[in-house]
Amino acid sequence: MSTSDTRQSVTEGSVHAEIGVIGGSGFYSWFDDADDIQIDTPFGSPSDRVLVGQVAGRSVAFLPRHGGDHRFPPHLVNYRANLWALRSLGVRQVLAPCAVGSMHPELGPGSLVVPDQLIDRTWGRAHTVYDAVGPVAHVTFADPYCPRARHTVLRAADAAGWPPRDGGTMVVINGPRFSTRAESRWHAALGGDVVGMTGMPEASIARELAMCYTSIAVVTDLDAGFESGKGVTQAEVFAEFGRSIEALKQVLLSVVADLPSDDDCLCQHSLDGLTLPFDLPSDRRSTLP
Repeated sequence: MSTSDTRQSVTEGSVHAEIGVIGGSGFYSWFDDADDIQIDTPFGSPSDRVLVGQVAGRSVAFLPRHGGDHRFPPHLVNYRANLWALRSLGVRQVLAPCAVGSMHPELGPGSLVVPDQLIDRTWGRAHTVYDAVGPVAHVTFADPYCPRARHTVLRAADAAGWPPRDGGTMVVINGPRFSTRAESRWHAALGGDVVGMTGMPEASIARELAMCYTSIAVVTDLDAGFESGKGVTQAEVFAEFGRSIEALKQVLLSVVADLPSDDDCLCQHSLDGLTLPFDLPSDRRSTLP
């Protein structure tokens, strides 16, 4: 990979990307040439430098969620800085591949799930960018994932021969430990289908920044309450996700190429009519029409 090293802070309009991918370090190989950018945000530094380059004819920004060396556990990821950094580059559509455990024996390792709902069981994380004193911003979140992008992902996965599970509820736990068997069965009783550790507040902060957000979940294991062994290990999760990474990259290549380029989506209008306490990056208006 060849990159041009851009160490200065990004100024508005200096580098642009229309699509963002937050995922694992395996996506570095997408880029033959890219800008390697350090971005400062009001919420501190993002997990790592951002790569911006061309993928499938589109300008794409890639940010490793846990850092390039996987140093940030799920509860210490700076989700606010990550999403703010992407929006400061112009990103308004975010694709978020992740590893999850399954609460359905028939939905085993290697399955692909495109969830449409979530249950947030995280705590102690910075859950909003709107925690400053000023006009209160209540953002709709009834449907947490972008319907247009979900459709694009489902179509791309089918075409790639990786039939996806259309819909399902992701339960997001705090981590970094895995669930007990009792917790796992409880999550299923609540209506959960898969369980992960990074889906919140990543999804809700994206909505607060009027960005489309789509989770693409790779099942790496059966959760504790639905497997008969000693319980899943980190090594098993990493190994299973690694086996799926090339197929996932091919699916996302098609998604990037096919995502709509307009803003005709409710996600990108989630702030319409709200008076915000500060200006958003790439948007000089504090009051959106």
